[in-house]
Amino acid sequence: MAAAGGSARSTLAHLLADELSTAADTVVLDLAPRLTSPWPAWAGGSPAGGLANLPADEPLTRSHIRGAAMVRRAPGGAWGVLTDGREWHAAPLTLPSQPAAWYQLAAAGGWQCLVADTAHPMAHDVLAARCSGAQSLTRAWYDLPFAVPILCAPATADGMQTLQQAVMVLHAEGLPLQRTVVVLAATASGRPPAVVRAAATMLSVRAAAVVHLPHDADIRANGLQAQPARIRSRTREAARELATAVLAAAHETFGDPLPHAPQPAPLPPVAVPAA
Repeated sequence: MAAAGGSARSTLAHLLADELSTAADTVVLDLAPRLTSPWPAWAGGSPAGGLANLPADEPLTRSHIRGAAMVRRAPGGAWGVLTDGREWHAAPLTLPSQPAAWYQLAAAGGWQCLVADTAHPMAHDVLAARCSGAQSLTRAWYDLPFAVPILCAPATADGMQTLQQAVMVLHAEGLPLQRTVVVLAATASGRPPAVVRAAATMLSVRAAAVVHLPHDADIRANGLQAQPARIRSRTREAARELATAVLAAAHETFGDPLPHAPQPAPLPPVAVPAA
């Protein structure tokens, strides 16, 4: 999740999937509208049909779901991406907003670990739901089995102000910040500004961990379209730190080893009348 745009949220999802794929069968769920998402380009060249090949009006087999996932190669293995990879002029897909639907899709596909690249405005979502008396999408993501939210923001003065407001909203709503990992994404090389260091110190006592993602000029210039992409060693180290923090938060909250996650209930058999 992100407190604002331009926070390297999708880049973090990619780096995290790279690291987690060495330990678990991993899939990334792309929840952003197609024409605002980098994932179709990052997963380009795959023969998979993507989310458009998963009809909403009939049961899906594991092989059907797996076949729709585009494969992304990583230094330590590979992981899947479920995204809308159609041409730009295709009609937008109607996708479910509720996290439970995506959890069931990933579970039915047999993946052990899912990384959800969310696209909803998090703080606005929580505040609007609180005022209307409904459940927020953010809380629904928090409530999924063994969920470890990652809240990212650009490491700038404006980014820290937006991040602190988001943290205040989460705290007021009673969401568990103690299992939330915060990532501060640098927008330039060099030491983080004083306001960023101060915010990191403040957040370190509230969140499960605070991870600094360094500025990577190669990613900034070329993106992550190459397979595998050129990623600097400092960026890889930060990604490993992030994956370690996520797993530590999960184990500390839910146990080590993690219990078996709930599986979606199978559909009951449908009686077909004799001809």
